[in-house]
Formats: sequence, C-alpha cells, structure tokens
Amino acid sequence: MLRTKHPSWKVTMTTVAALVLAPAAWAGGDIDSVGNLSQGLFKDLTADLGAALSYKAIRPAEPLGTLGFDIGFEVSSTSLESSALETATSGEATSSRLLVPKLHVSKGLPFGFDVGAFYTSVPSSNIGLIGGELSYALLEGGVLGPAVSIRGSFSRLTGVNQLDLSTRGLELSVSKGFAFFTPYAGIGQVWINSETNVGLEDESLTRNKYFLGINFNLGLVNFAAETEQTGDNKSTSAKIGVRF
Repeated sequence: MLRTKHPSWKVTMTTVAALVLAPAAWAGGDIDSVGNLSQGLFKDLTADLGAALSYKAIRPAEPLGTLGFDIGFEVSSTSLESSALETATSGEATSSRLLVPKLHVSKGLPFGFDVGAFYTSVPSSNIGLIGGELSYALLEGGVLGPAVSIRGSFSRLTGVNQLDLSTRGLELSVSKGFAFFTPYAGIGQVWINSETNVGLEDESLTRNKYFLGINFNLGLVNFAAETEQTGDNKSTSAKIGVRF
C-alpha cells in the first residue's frame, strides 16, 4: 500500500541511509588512554565528542500533541576534526568519523510541550550515552503558518571511567508541513563540559549549532534526515520509526 501511494519512499530511505552510513569510519575500541593526550588534544577531544554526542532531536518544530509519540531508531555520523579520539582509544579506532546509533522516544504533553529521551551504547567500544529534552511550541503551526519551538536539552557520556563529559543545548527551530513531508531548520548553542582523572585540566566549551532537516510521515511510518554543524564538526543523521 505504501509503495503505491508514495513510490519514492524506498528510494528516499535508501539514499539518506547511504549518506549517513557510507562515510563512517569508526573501527571501534575503548576510550581508556586519555592520559596519552596533551591539554590541547584533550580540548580537541572535548570538542569532537561534544559535537558527536550532543542531543539531536531529528524532528520538526511542530508539537506532538497530548496523545502524540515519536519513537525511532536513529544513526548519526559526525566528522572528527582531530586525532584526539584515536590517541585516547585502544584498539583500531580511526579519526575520520564517529557513528552513533540511538533509540529515541519523544512524547507530547499539554499546552504545546514535548519531552524526549534517548539511549545508546556504541558498538565495539565503551561509549554509552543518555540524553533528554524539553521543548515548547511558541507557534504550533497550521495550514498557512509555520511552527516555531524552543528546546532545551542535555546529554551525558557513560561507561568511560577516565572521562566525564556532558552537554547542554538550547535551540530555536522552525518547520512547515506540506502534505506528507515537513522541512525544518534551526539554530542554537551547545555547552560542553569534560573532566578526567588522569591529570588534565577540565575543559568547558561553547559551540554554535545550525541544522537543516526533513521529515516524511507516511501514516504510522516516519522517516527523518538531518544535517548539522556544531562548531567545526559536521553531522549527518537519519531516523526511522513511528510518529502519531
């Protein structure tokens, strides 16, 4: 039924998934050699991991509504702008891109509020991650007008004994639906904090964030793709699941 009604669905999903997965070059390994870093490289590691592990909503600005849910599996691929992760990691890690899969759930609340959370454990590594968000629709959108929302978010690295890293984010996003697809865009800032127990000084960074995405809703099946720039790091993400 879906193929008859929307014949481009398979092509779109395959194309965007290829864009996310093909450039990824993470070969795995545990972050257990942070002591090998200089202070400068530790700052670079903070910037790279902060961009890769910060919260990515990958959904339009319009609120879900009191009964609404957005549940999906997503994958993000983020460029690493230094060799810091490779130096801090045992095994055969590469310094090109970091691939992060996540299970993501968002729930609509009354009065234009939404909440969301995600969990991940990066394969072949000790990288774990949790995060959450609270968003509020300044404009809920409609047939003629766009939706505008403000979102606060956080994320925290887990599973790495030598590194405590967390992020906080604040962003403004706008979207406008057309039939079964909804383009969206946004700007914001990410605050990244890291500390370690191997003798390096703590790092606190602030990075600007810009993102652009599109959401396809085909009944219960939902697919979204997004590109993001956080500081010098570029991320490409895709999510498939259900949205109602």
